[in-house]
Amino acid sequence: MGQQEKVSTSLAGTVSEGISASLAAVDAELDRRYPGDPGTRQPVHTVYVPGNLFDAGTVRSWGDRALAALDEHAPDAASFAAVLGLSDDLAEDVYGRVRAKLEREPIEDLRVDFEDGYGGDDEDHDAARAARLISEAYAKGTAAPYTGIRMKCMEAAVRDRGIRTTDVFLTGLLEHGGLPEGLVLTLPKVTYPEQVTAFVRLLEAFEKAHGLDAGRLGFEIQIETSQAILAADGTAAVARMIGAAEGRATGLHYGTFDYSACLGVSAAHQASDHPAADHAKAIMQVAAAGTGVRVSDGSTNVLPVGSTEHVHEAWRLHYGLTRRALARAYYQGWDMHPGHIPTRYAAVFAFYREGFETAAKRLSAYANHAGGDVMDEPATAKALSSYLLRGIDCGALDTAEVDALTGLTRADLDRFAAPRRGDLTASAE
Repeated sequence: MGQQEKVSTSLAGTVSEGISASLAAVDAELDRRYPGDPGTRQPVHTVYVPGNLFDAGTVRSWGDRALAALDEHAPDAASFAAVLGLSDDLAEDVYGRVRAKLEREPIEDLRVDFEDGYGGDDEDHDAARAARLISEAYAKGTAAPYTGIRMKCMEAAVRDRGIRTTDVFLTGLLEHGGLPEGLVLTLPKVTYPEQVTAFVRLLEAFEKAHGLDAGRLGFEIQIETSQAILAADGTAAVARMIGAAEGRATGLHYGTFDYSACLGVSAAHQASDHPAADHAKAIMQVAAAGTGVRVSDGSTNVLPVGSTEHVHEAWRLHYGLTRRALARAYYQGWDMHPGHIPTRYAAVFAFYREGFETAAKRLSAYANHAGGDVMDEPATAKALSSYLLRGIDCGALDTAEVDALTGLTRADLDRFAAPRRGDLTASAE
């Protein structure tokens, strides 16, 4: 062994102790506000179905209609690939996975809508019926992995109705077996953080009334107004909304058309790739980073219906918008029609299949300290493992092939994807 180098210091230990004491409040604030991603599955899309139209066959019906659209307008891998521009090496695999997904799990996240899409005459009845049907679907194993409602917002004109519908729905779930693990609530048209606080108080009251664990009920915040992005005092209101949720916020969902209209964007140019949309989502993304709150893109209103030519045009548009969102780290979006689901899954599967081998080899090299032509850091290892996990969760990748190429188990991937706060900075020194 070589001679140990002498190490000298100039400061007393009390200096470090004093600095740590001065930053104790900051350390606690970091842990509270930025706990990191929860490590749970994030659905690739959300489907909205009006509360008066939702029924026990909705999930299967959407899958069947999506399969029928493929049968009519792209009956084989070659024709589907030609529409979307898929490479030859991906065409068969992606097409096969899309069809299998539509047969097995056509909808990942379903929202029964009692806001903009609702047109029923008896909201109490429809909310209670939705609770019963959702409970029955979970009991039978036929529910979408994530399911819930979008109630009316906290603005004065519809506030009481939104509160009552939330109460009716949640009470109905308890009456029919309890709150499912995949329950999701969506609070729309949030303009002020105080509206988020009000919804928190509502959920607290419900939990106390039924003896539920505090914090059991979480919710998504829908961003549809300019004031939700930039408050009157010039601050980013969406960041304050996350704080106002007191740990209950699970997602920020961008509302393409309400937000665009709020800014005066003409109807012909309202789209998720408009510069105004990019600005809003970038603010949402930065506000949510590290908080455990996920960001979702909005939708397109161009429906793939009618002639094959029009369906193909709508498919290309939807596919391109979905791929664009994925590249910008918006891993979830809205689908408004069964015809959108084939291109949602095609875009998602192609995204993960294209980058799979490179990501797996880079992560394997990092895990085994093997080096390579790219020098990755812990933060990149986190991104690589998260990428692979998302691919597995949606069906783009198979666990066995990821294990084979990385030499890592699901538990290993989870560990890389969700390191402790200090690991990223300490390991990068």
